[in-house]
Amino acid sequence: MMYIHYCKYCRRIHILNGHKLYCPACSGKLSELDISYMKYVNLTREERHALKEKCADEKCLRELSAEYPRRSGTRWFQTSETVRPASATDNKSASRPEYSPHLRVSVS
Repeated sequence: MMYIHYCKYCRRIHILNGHKLYCPACSGKLSELDISYMKYVNLTREERHALKEKCADEKCLRELSAEYPRRSGTRWFQTSETVRPASATDNKSASRPEYSPHLRVSVS
């Protein structure tokens, strides 16, 4: 998804995919604005300029920005301690051969 970000260091509004932390132009810290992509692209040039001027004020920027919880340092997949080992009674795992990097398959 596309999100609207503002960099207070280079004073630019960026349309970036995902929740980004750093500005692609100057590597400054970004503030994600609480405005949808469709709403932003439907603004007129004057309205976009007014939004940019509002973002330049620190107090208004805090009101316009959105905070999302970020997962820092966590893994999205299960670790080996929490994965249950496959038993022989599992139909899916028992019917599949085990992977071997040295397995040769011939196609005729």
